[in-house]
Amino acid sequence: MIDYNYIEGNLFFDDLNIKNIAKEIETPFYCYSLSYLKNQYSSLDNSINLRDYEICYAIKSNSNQSIIKNFANMGAGADVVSIGEMKRALKANIPPNKIVFSGVGKNPNEIKFALNNDILMFNVESASELKKISDEALIQSKRAPIAIRINPDITAGGNEKISTGKAQDKFGISWKDAYEIYEYASNLPGIEIKGVDAHIGSQINRLEPFSHSFDKLKEITSMLKDKGHKIDIIDVGGGLGVKYKENEEPIDVKKYGKLLSEKFEDLDCKVIIEPGRFLTANAGILVTKILHIKKSDIKNFVIVDAGMNDFIRPTLYNAHHNIIPLKEPKKLENLKCDIVGPVCETGDFFAKDMYLKDINEDDFLAICSTGAYGSVQSSNYNTRPTIGELLINKGEYEIIRKRINEDIIIDKDIISKWV
Repeated sequence: MIDYNYIEGNLFFDDLNIKNIAKEIETPFYCYSLSYLKNQYSSLDNSINLRDYEICYAIKSNSNQSIIKNFANMGAGADVVSIGEMKRALKANIPPNKIVFSGVGKNPNEIKFALNNDILMFNVESASELKKISDEALIQSKRAPIAIRINPDITAGGNEKISTGKAQDKFGISWKDAYEIYEYASNLPGIEIKGVDAHIGSQINRLEPFSHSFDKLKEITSMLKDKGHKIDIIDVGGGLGVKYKENEEPIDVKKYGKLLSEKFEDLDCKVIIEPGRFLTANAGILVTKILHIKKSDIKNFVIVDAGMNDFIRPTLYNAHHNIIPLKEPKKLENLKCDIVGPVCETGDFFAKDMYLKDINEDDFLAICSTGAYGSVQSSNYNTRPTIGELLINKGEYEIIRKRINEDIIIDKDIISKWV
């Protein structure tokens, strides 16, 4: 988690006075620290001691082109889950042979596009998908490079909605069926087996689930090699947790890197890691303005101009995010309140029963740790604008996504000739 400092009464984020930006840029808006993004990537990269590995940034966590390009410049590949994310990765100059295509529902156009661009491999999640990839590869006179995503039946992740490695989850193929699915794949003429893949969840702050998953991957890899299958790549997925709360202990990246190295150093395979949240979450804040303060005997509400359409994690996952004022509090009295947005839903909130000191209408707040699964999950619900995004670097800022106002959104509609 980034340490936020007050200098002369104003919140500074990566050496920049955020209140000054809020006076220039219409709120709400996201802003990201370039130095934090770089430091997180380097900390993971430096923790790994393997002969052959690739960090493939999980674009789903934050798909802004500037974020992707930064990681591309640092040597990252990409983990993508749609044709749109693949196009973003290619536009950011990530080489096709460093792109892994994951996801349970790849459609024919996506499969065709990926094969046309000669990506590193598909992480395949079903026998049906294998057959369709093989058929398209034959049309293109190619053999599609694939790994099978194995579901190791391991419980992990901070919320049931982001756990992906249990037997009842929709992802992957049971580890018990690994041999049969690889035998099937080996007999498809358009398939080239490259590796094995697993991903057990997100926001994992303990090493034990990773250790169990790595052991299962090693066991399956050894079994497949003994059966004559060539396994060149082991994709261990992502899931590295971060610190959202003051008393929360994030994953120790040095210990994670050591574990990864110890588990796979004796295998003659490339290891792929797919971090997303770990790289981006604490790099971002969402800046919002207090519109109204509504007090009653039962509950106090601080109503801000950001809504659940801009940042949905609190209501979708019951996620905690620290919220701090841009001006340093000078008074000691606390207001116990719910911090809510203007969207016409009771679920439109950012915090409940939170204490805020010395706040007034027209003050600004920063919702912290919003660099991952923030802007990417936003919508235009209630015909609300798509908010802007800024990148901060060495005390300066740059707009990296323009605000899209309601007029442009409305103009996308086509009024039917039948009405």
